[in-house]
Amino acid sequence: MEGETEKPVFKKKNLSEVNPTVGKKRQWKSLKQILAHEKTLPWKETDATYSTVNAPPSLKPAKKYSDISGLIAPYTDPHTKLRYHNVEEYQTIRTFPMDLTAGYLALRGATSIV
Repeated sequence: MEGETEKPVFKKKNLSEVNPTVGKKRQWKSLKQILAHEKTLPWKETDATYSTVNAPPSLKPAKKYSDISGLIAPYTDPHTKLRYHNVEEYQTIRTFPMDLTAGYLALRGATSIV
């Protein structure tokens, strides 16, 4: 028994989520709570806050999705300007009346065709 060494302890007993001075568990704040608290503080116009930091534009092109199925759309109908995924959707698009086509374009936020 003398030759046996003690196994190392990987978990420290003094680390826990409980604050030793207060004795309470740490409260996690949601993003909504952080933003509400941030608005109540007196900030200068030049200070960077969580809600004022803007991300740079993406270098990747935006993905285009089919107006019919929602799948990735590599094709666009030149007549109606609707995006489609495959031949079956293209054949369906060609049978649409103009008001339905305009409705799909309005849902996507594209300008309506003239």
